[in-house]
Order: sequence, then structure tokens, then C-alpha cells
Amino acid sequence: MTKPAIAATIAGLLLVTLPSSAQASAPDLGRQTLPANDGWAAAGPGTTGGSAADDAHVFTVRTRAELVAAIGGRANTTPKIIYVEGRIDGFEAADGTLLDCADLADPAYSLDAYLAAYNPATWGYVAPAGELEAARARSVTRQTAQTQINLSPNTTIVGRPGATLTGLTLMVDGASNTIIRNLAIEDARDCFPAWSPTDGAIGNWNSNYDLISVRRSENVWVDHITFSDGDNPDTDQPIHFGRPYQVHDGALDITHTASYVTASWNVFTNHDKTMLIGSSNTVGPDVGRLKVTIHHNLFDGSIQRLPRVRFGQVDIYDNYYRSSGETFDYAWGVGVQSAIYAENNYFRLYDDLRPDAIIHDWGGTAIAERGTVVRTGNRAEVAISALDAYNATHDPDLSGDAGWTPVLRAGPVHATTDVPRVVGAFAGAGRL
Repeated sequence: MTKPAIAATIAGLLLVTLPSSAQASAPDLGRQTLPANDGWAAAGPGTTGGSAADDAHVFTVRTRAELVAAIGGRANTTPKIIYVEGRIDGFEAADGTLLDCADLADPAYSLDAYLAAYNPATWGYVAPAGELEAARARSVTRQTAQTQINLSPNTTIVGRPGATLTGLTLMVDGASNTIIRNLAIEDARDCFPAWSPTDGAIGNWNSNYDLISVRRSENVWVDHITFSDGDNPDTDQPIHFGRPYQVHDGALDITHTASYVTASWNVFTNHDKTMLIGSSNTVGPDVGRLKVTIHHNLFDGSIQRLPRVRFGQVDIYDNYYRSSGETFDYAWGVGVQSAIYAENNYFRLYDDLRPDAIIHDWGGTAIAERGTVVRTGNRAEVAISALDAYNATHDPDLSGDAGWTPVLRAGPVHATTDVPRVVGAFAGAGRL
């Protein structure tokens, strides 16, 4: 087949199977709604965001203050469309100057004092307590007030070309019917990580902020977002108490009874704890919730939680996983009462990584998996069962019956071998 014929074939394939937004000429992204049947966010009333906004509730924002004003408070249910232009920094003060961590710290807190007080060699492996830990907690409260942007229901946020949100968290908490599209979102850094001495064998540093956090909300569509740590990667952080000083938490976390979420055509790049679905292992309000679809995303150099799931029925299909070096931990975390359905996902693995590393058991019992293709190093791609590979090297076995079959899919599932080309060409900010 000639090169023009190959190009025409791929173009035809994409025209049929891509969302309608990718086929239209110069669409108004703010007025677009989630296509019918496009994942769990299409359940119930569907996801329309602020598409019905009148002219008085269509905003273009260029600063943090303008973004907060356009949202209008967490209780503002009026449909609204917010277009983001340029670069908005969550550390931007009301006068436009940029704050730093020192500006947000409680007067009684300093990292040097914290490290001296809670060094396990003298403090022991017990949780930090006392005035200095209280001062750290007060510092977190001050940062949250500055860098956490709380959305309200019936909202669409769309990036203009090149739009970037940095140093902030978009908090979708009690903000059902929300659409977030076409943005680069980066470096939701925590100025005041907590030392958790009983987390793991020798303790860990834990952070407080996600790039996007979805809680207590339904019908949320996150589409064509590029998630990253920006120019502040975890690899550049120091080591304290023998552990990396972790300043980033999740990229996109879906917790606290959230449900009916679709994450499509996003890029997650060089991030550690990428996507957590489910708040804790405790059987409670999350049961029957956390219904999420994850399709046509690129996980590029991401380390773990791609995603990690508790309780939810999670449909994971047509995603491209590209590992970077030996930092990769696992992709699919099978947690308590989770019901993952993984279909036609493509893995590009580094030389010595075995396919049994794709799945990690976090207390679950089953994962339905089919159509997985792996290419390891420079070897040829090969169709495999990641579940069979896992069961061959781990006990107890995981069942292949997740107890459900997805029905909410907007178009046919791509052949797995087409996924790298399709996702590589169309995922992420600036591709609409």
C-alpha cells in the first residue's frame, strides 16, 4: 500500500471513530456537550456543563482572580462557560504578584525545624505531633485557600490555544455537570508535605493537592487535558528521612462518592500517583459509586495508579501506556470490591519489564481484561493476557470476571495496534 493510501485509510478510520468535536470545523468548544453514550458521564441526564449559558455568563479569564469570579462560588448553579487564555498561576495574589511557599507558611513553621523535630532517629517512627505539626497543618489551610479553586455545578471550562493552569487544584466537589477541556494543567505542588512514618517500611512523605480532584459530584467530563508536574518534577526533589520529598499527589483523582465520570483523550506525563479512584478500603458510601470511563488517554512515563481502583465499575479501553525507564511500578491497581473492565490497551514497556507488572493486587479479586498488546524494548508487539501473566507469578489468582460489561461507548473500540497512532495524534491539550 502506498503512503497516500495508508494516510487516507487512517484518516477515514479517525473520521468515523473520533468524537464529533474532532470532525467539526472551528467548533465552539464551550457550547459542546458530552456525546451520547460517551462513557459513564453520559449516564442519567448526561453531561452538558455550562453549554446553555446566556451571554451574561460567558467569561474569558486571564488571571486567578478572574477565574474565581467567573465560577461565582461553590453554590452558583447558573450555567456558565469559562474560556481560559494564557497562563494562570494559583500562587497569584490579588495584586498580580506571585506568592511563594514562604508567603503561605504559618509563622511558627519552617521545614528545617520540622526536619529536626521529627527525624525518626530521635523522634521515632510515630506520627508527628505537637505545635510544629499544628503549624504545618495551619500552613496547609493557608495554601488551600490560595491554590485550591472550587468549581460550581453546570460549568464548562475550556482552554484557548496554549492555555495553562499552574500551581493550583481544580476541585470538583459538589459540582455535578462539569466539563473541563483543552488545558495544560501542571504542578499542583504542596508547600507543606506531611511525614507519615508508618506509610511503608520506613515511612513516606505525602502531599495534599491533585491537579483535578472530583468528589461528591456526578456527570463530569475531563477531556483533552495535558497533566504534568511542569518544570518541577519529583525527580528534582530532595531526600529527607531516606525518602523522596513528595510534593505532588494525584493528577486526576475521583473519590468521596463521585460517579459518572468520563476521562477521554488526555495526556498524563511523568507523574507518580496518577489516578486514584476510591477514597479508602473502608466499605461504606463509595459502594455502588465511582463509575468511571477512561478511554483514549496517553500515560507517558507515569509510574503508578493508571488507575488504582476501589469499589467502582471502571471501563478502561483504547489507552496507550508508554513507560519511561525503570521507574514504572504498575498500571491497573485492583482494589477492594473493584470491577475493572480493560479492553484493547497498548503498552510500550522498557527492556526488562515483564507484562505481569501491569496489574497490581490491592485487595481486589477480579479484573476483566482482553485485547492487550505489549511491545517490550525493540521487540515486536505481541498480543498477551496481562491477567494470565499476573496469575502465573502471583498468588492468589485474580478472577477474569468483573461482573459487568460496559455498554456506554460512543463508537467502536479501536483495534489495539491502532491505539498508539490514534492516541498519539489526538490526545492532550491543543488537539481539538
